[in-house]
This record gives sequence, C-alpha cells and structure tokens, in this order.
Amino acid sequence: MTTETTNPLLDFSGLPRFDLIRPEHVTPAIEQLILDARAAVRQAEAPAQGSVTWDNFVVPLEEATERLGRAWGVVNHLNHVMDTPELRATYNENQPKITEFWTELGQNEALFDKYKQLRASADFANLSPARKRIVENALRDFRLGGAELPEKQKERFAEIQEEQAKLSTRFSENVLDATNDYKLLVTDEADLSGLPDDVKAAARAAAERDGKTGWQFSLHFPSYFPILQFADKRELREQIYRANATKASEMGAVFSELEKWDNTGNIAQLLKLRDEEAKLLDFRSFAHVSLEPKMAETPEHVIEFLEDLARRARPYAEKDLAELRAFAKDELGIADMQAWDVAYASEKLREKRYAFSAQEVKEYFPEPKVVAGLFGLISKLFDVTIAPDDAPVWHPDVRFFRIEKSGHSGTQLVGQFYLDLYARPGKGQGAWMDDARGRRLTTGGIVQTPIAYLTCNFTPPVADMNGKLQPSLFTHDEVTTLFHEFGHGLHHMLTEVDELSVSGISGVEWDAVELPSQFMENFCWEWDVLQGMTAHVKTGEPLPRALYDKMLAAKNFQSGMQTLRQVEFSLIDMHLHYDFDPNSQQTVQNLVDEVRNKFSVLIPPSFNRFQHSFGHIFAGGYAAGYYSYKWAEVLSADAYAAFEEAVEAGGGQLLDETGKRFHREILAVGGSRPALESFKAFRGREPTIDALLRHNGMQS
Repeated sequence: MTTETTNPLLDFSGLPRFDLIRPEHVTPAIEQLILDARAAVRQAEAPAQGSVTWDNFVVPLEEATERLGRAWGVVNHLNHVMDTPELRATYNENQPKITEFWTELGQNEALFDKYKQLRASADFANLSPARKRIVENALRDFRLGGAELPEKQKERFAEIQEEQAKLSTRFSENVLDATNDYKLLVTDEADLSGLPDDVKAAARAAAERDGKTGWQFSLHFPSYFPILQFADKRELREQIYRANATKASEMGAVFSELEKWDNTGNIAQLLKLRDEEAKLLDFRSFAHVSLEPKMAETPEHVIEFLEDLARRARPYAEKDLAELRAFAKDELGIADMQAWDVAYASEKLREKRYAFSAQEVKEYFPEPKVVAGLFGLISKLFDVTIAPDDAPVWHPDVRFFRIEKSGHSGTQLVGQFYLDLYARPGKGQGAWMDDARGRRLTTGGIVQTPIAYLTCNFTPPVADMNGKLQPSLFTHDEVTTLFHEFGHGLHHMLTEVDELSVSGISGVEWDAVELPSQFMENFCWEWDVLQGMTAHVKTGEPLPRALYDKMLAAKNFQSGMQTLRQVEFSLIDMHLHYDFDPNSQQTVQNLVDEVRNKFSVLIPPSFNRFQHSFGHIFAGGYAAGYYSYKWAEVLSADAYAAFEEAVEAGGGQLLDETGKRFHREILAVGGSRPALESFKAFRGREPTIDALLRHNGMQS
C-alpha cells in the first residue's frame, strides 16, 4: 500500500518531489486525497453546533481541498511539460475523478446554505474585505456550479463538466501529438538560404538526434517560424506554413493518423456542451456565463469594445498591408503575396526601412544576460532580491529561484519559482505561468509562501560550427514573452494577501489578470533597461544606441495589422460562445470566415484551420474570454503611463514611489478586491484607451 511516507505526491512538507514522482504514484495519491477531502466536506456540511463562522467552516474546508488541488496541480504541470504515454494514461484515468469531485463540491447545497448563513450573519460585517470577497465569490460560484439546479439537472450538469474536461484534454493532446510528429528534413543546404546560423545549427542537431543527415525542422515555434521569417526559398515557406496551419485538423499532413488527431469533432462537441451548460443555468449563452466573474458586463459590451478597436485600427492595417504588398512586388518579385510570404516580406521591409534585422538584434540578447537584466529590473522596481535556490526539478534544463525582501527583522522569503525556458518534445507549445502553491496564513500562524511555474518554449543552447556551445539567443519578441510571463509570476508571488482564495492571481477577474504581464512588456523598450540586459554574443558590447533607435522607430511596424489579428481572434471566440448555434447547419469555419471577411485585411488561405489548435479557448480558460488580452492592454498601457509621467516629472524618487504604489495597489492586493478598484487606487481614476492607442502609434 502506498502511504504518505512512500508516495511523494502525498508529501506536503516542502517543495514537490519531482525527482521521485512517477506515473504509478498518481492514482493512489489522488484517490487518497479525494477520500480525505470528501471526509472534510462531510464534516463541513454537518449541521453547525452554533453559528457558522469563518474559523469553524471556511478554514477547514479550504485546507482539505488545498492539498488535493496542489497534488493535482503537480500532475497537471508534468502532463504539460513532460508528456509520456504512461503519464498521459494516468492523467486521463484520474481527470474524471478530479472533475467529479469539484463538480460535486460546486453543487453541494449544504455548503451553499452555510455560505449563505455566513453572509447573513452579524459576523459578516466584521470580516476583512478579503474574506468578504471570498464569501461573495463562493456564493456566485455555487450558482454557476449548478447548486440551485434540480437533482436530475445536477446530474446532467456533472456529466457535461466531465465530458468537457475529457474533450479539452483530447484537444491539447491532438495538438501536441501533431506538433511532435511532424518533421521536415532538408538535405540540401542551398534550400536554407537566408536562415540564421543558430537556427541551422539547431536543425542540424535535431537531425543528428534522430540519426539523420541534414537539417530537421518541426512545428515547435522556434523551429518553424524562422523559416517563415528568413527562408529565401518560397516553396519551403509554403510547406511549413501549410503544415502548421492545418495541424490537428481534417486537412492535417499526417494522413495515417488523420482521424485520431482531427479536432473538428472536439470543437463542435465542446461548443454544444457549453451551450447546454448555459441553458441549464438559465443563461442566454455561454458567453454570459463566462462574463459573470469578469469585469466586462455583457457580450454586447465586449463586442462593442472590440469593434470600436477594429474601426480605429483598420486604416493603419490597410496602410500596413498596401505597403507590404507593394514592397513584395517591387523589391522581392512576389506579385501575388500569400500567407507564407507575409513574415518573410515583413522582415525584408523592416530591414530596408529601418536598416536592421531581427537576427542582428537577437545577437545582443543572450539568455544569461537577459535573465540577469530582468531580475535586476524587478529588484529595483519592487525592492526585492532574486537568487538561485535548490529544488528537485522535472528536467535538467529547469532552474529554481527564490525571491527575498530585507526588513527590520532580517531577510524574508517572499516566493519561489521554477524557470523552464526551452522547447522540447513532450512539452506543450507557447508560454505560461501557473501556480505550484498559493500564499496563505496557516492555522499554525505560519505564512505559506507562493511558488510559481514559469514556462516558455525558446531555442535551447546549441553548438556553433566549431562545436562550441553557444548560449540561447532570444529574439526581442521572446524577451517580451519572458517579461510577460514574469509579470504573471510577480502577481502571484508578490501578493501580501493571506487568504488563499484571493491571494496572488486567485480571485482576480480573468479580463484583468493580464494587466501585470502586459505592463511588464513595456520595459523591454526602455533604453536604460536594455543597457543592463544586452551583451553581444561575440563582443559582449551592450545594445548600441543607433540600433536601439532603429528598433524604437520600428516598434509600431504593422501594429494596425497585428491589432486587427488579435481583434479577429477575440471576435471569433466571443461569437462562437454568444450567437453561434452549435446545433445548426452553420459550421465553425463558416463563422471564422464571416468574421474575417468583415474585419480582417489579410485573409488566410481557405485551408487554414487555426481554430484546430486554438488551445486558449478549447483547452484553456479563455472560452469567451480571449478579448481579455486587449481589454487588459487598455489597463496595462494606462498603468505604464504613470511610470512615463514619473520620468517626465523628474524620475528618481517619483519613479521609485510609482513602483511601490503599483506593488501596493495592484500586485500586493491580488484578488482581494475588484480589479477596477485596484486600478483606480493606483491611477487615481478610471482607465482610458488613450495610452494604448499612443503606445501602438494609432492616435486619433
């Protein structure tokens, strides 16, 4: 029998034991923790001997469920970063049990009644604002979890939750499998004309690992995108574009596994189930359900916001596209510019107009210097220090750090984080932050410090032509991605709230959760910051002022097209969950085409199936919420404007005070109060769109 002493998933005494956790530990640990949690629920739902209070009801319930959440969080994380057949099998075996437990909890009428009693009690007025918010959030979540439904409808609601969880997992597995399976081997180096040396070195190493001669490319972003951006051979660009645009779809290149990896049915079924869930809860659409815990009031409100942004961006997007088409025709001899030509032509136009290339910039961003510069900026902004730390990790490339703060009583641990930067087989695409543990004050009076996972998919270090290992070189976009994810991490780790349900990112409205992440991106464009985080890979010289000025001049290059692209994705997502009938004859592709024809200036080819790998809305938490990126960008741009104003007013002390205020009013309070209140406390007023338009070069 597996016990707490032998099963590392049942050890909560410290950090997760990634050196010991194996797939065979998952089932016994999860089953034990569910049993323990259910026992605690039975105790919590029993008739109270006196009045329902925070200490006799909320605290024991949260403590019991936190252990289960943390253990499953470890399993979920490993499934996303170290996918193996054994781990996937045990993950899929246990996911229905987890879904069933949380659904049962969300529908528990006895617990719902106790929260209502606590809300109606005289003691409620004496609770802290954070605890009041937790109670209000719990009441809302019980309603959204189906607690008020009749018994038969509750059963159906639970079935819907379990089926959605399975479909979302299958969706992401299909994308991962299709991504990992695709390999493009190039045997003639002449076909790689235009590709940077480090990209070719990585491709050559990939081929060697598979026992092949030549250069092997995959559908992982650091591998395929440089072909689109730099490869002179048009046929090569088209080949990799088509493979990426059709992966996990009915048009996918892997015909032997076509049915298995096609997400068409998963998408259709997910939309039907979400629609049914909304109707069960007596909402007009799933978009209405999704917006209940968010800042935006209605789907109509969101659509109006997005369409207004599209109107403002369209003239700039049309100008961007006209310039690009003319350049492609006149300078590159591409008279009929296609989707696989856009990144290539854009890079060539940027090089000509601003006299620099993305590859030239990349050589100034070696990973060690970038990471050290990021840590230095955070230390300066928020008066903390970041230092290497020790912990068991899931892969040799992963590093672990601690964040500390000095005070009157000495050095205090604030939080810790894992940094997993490189792409590899078995690791999900993209970049994300997730929490390994949240901050809370335990019943023993000890503060449990937060821990975060920071995950990216950058190119790992590779040997140069002489066999010498070179550090990973980041594009400026990748630097921005790192800062973005670290912004999420700061939101999680620099919280000062002691209540688990609203500490860090917990309890923050989904359309405000991107504020700190997008806020941090702005520093990637500051001269003083870049001086401290750049060093040419060969000379060690920092980024020259002349090159920086060119980068700044090109900052809003094609910002109109980029804005419309994000608006397009957001509108597709919102309409799919608002006024699309999943039970009608209309297909998802019909709706995608309809939105594109109305709002896009650059329409992809008919075979493009981007939605089949749109994990944000079909395998993540962004269903009817993808608009959050643009919504929060309004907040983040306006928040960053406060720092710009401090610099203009004299910098120095004012800048330090602004950093402290951002920490105090945004990061430290987490989800303990509405995001709009936090923003107004920091900015002194409600947000406006002006700073966003200015930052994107789209002022009226």
